[in-house]
Amino acid sequence: MTIRDLPERERPRERLLHRGAKHMSNTELLAILMATSGQKGESVLELAQRVLEKAGDISNLTRLTCDELCELKGIGPAKAAQILAMVELSRRLSIQGTPPSSIRSPEDVQKLLLERLRYEEREHFFTILLNTKNHCLGIEEVSVGSLNSSIVHPREVFRAAIRRSAAALIIAHNHPSGDCAPSREDMEVTRRLTEAGRLLGIDVLDHVIFGDGVILSFKEKGLM
Repeated sequence: MTIRDLPERERPRERLLHRGAKHMSNTELLAILMATSGQKGESVLELAQRVLEKAGDISNLTRLTCDELCELKGIGPAKAAQILAMVELSRRLSIQGTPPSSIRSPEDVQKLLLERLRYEEREHFFTILLNTKNHCLGIEEVSVGSLNSSIVHPREVFRAAIRRSAAALIIAHNHPSGDCAPSREDMEVTRRLTEAGRLLGIDVLDHVIFGDGVILSFKEKGLM
């Protein structure tokens, strides 16, 4: 059965207009974004379902590449681009959420960076720059890749802090494995940056590690 074979009120686009987007299934929403036609012998709803099955989960759409999408029969570069654009736009909308007015706890750091780090498959290291009232002056991405002392160098971490006249900063990074237990390298980097901050008069208040739905605060654990 194709979309045209369905009663008009049961077609995805018409259902969305009549009932609202929040009542639509993931498959229906994806089908609307992919236009109105699938391929011969298959509706766009069935094609959308195959896309979701390849991803394994709606959240894993962020991990699919254009080449991987194009491996599916019925998905060419144009449809793949539509899907990837939708995923990226959704991610950016999440990131643009209202940040905390001040950063006073690891949970505030989590709110600030969760959407940026949620689906990353590599380690991303950030600094959150703060003024004397712990208001966020900016967020700087320092490095991408394995966390070690050669990649995360004090001069890179404190360059923006000095430029923005930050009084303090919080460092944060993710563990793609999902386990937020600190490694030896995490401990060493934290020690070096804390010492450098002390010399520069810029306090390193905390180091927050993001795991799979959980965070670890060095300060709360008494590790700094």
